[in-house]
Amino acid sequence: QRCTNNSETFIMKWKTLSSEYLFNDRWFKVRRDKCETPGGKIVDPYYVYEFSTWVGALPVTEEGKIIMVRQYRHALGETCLEIPGGCVDDTDTNVEYAIARELLEETGYSFTSFDYLGKISPNPSTNSNLLHMFLAKGGKKVGEQNLDENEEIEVVEMTLDELKQLLRENKIVQAMHVSCILYALEKLGELHY
Repeated sequence: QRCTNNSETFIMKWKTLSSEYLFNDRWFKVRRDKCETPGGKIVDPYYVYEFSTWVGALPVTEEGKIIMVRQYRHALGETCLEIPGGCVDDTDTNVEYAIARELLEETGYSFTSFDYLGKISPNPSTNSNLLHMFLAKGGKKVGEQNLDENEEIEVVEMTLDELKQLLRENKIVQAMHVSCILYALEKLGELHY
């Protein structure tokens, strides 16, 4: 990767000299790298957290209601209001398929269209994965939730104005979800600069 500053170009990508896994589980891996900067400095250790690729969406029903989910988040010790989403599974054909599956599992809603909003990094200094963001439209309740064994998720329906008020009051604390909501609001013509 190159970075341009005035008329000079700097090569910024580090070279990985060695790598070892300190922890390797299904959903989370911790890697210790030994790296060399373009200037020759050795960085050892550098810890990298590997997670699966994630997907998330702001879901909008046929009637224009927003679908959110509420669930307990143990690391924070709080019950949080969030957008639906989750991990891309090995069986998912692509990220759009993954978000459609996650929405159906977590909410029981199926959607007629998915606008891709881009990808963001949870934390590029430590995490190797990305979140792919969507605006899901045309939602219709087609069944019940089909949750993983450790999931307890409450589906919350609200108006667009109620969602905007939650943002103003800083009531949605998951930073990646706030990013997705803002990109979705822009796509809907509801975010003005």
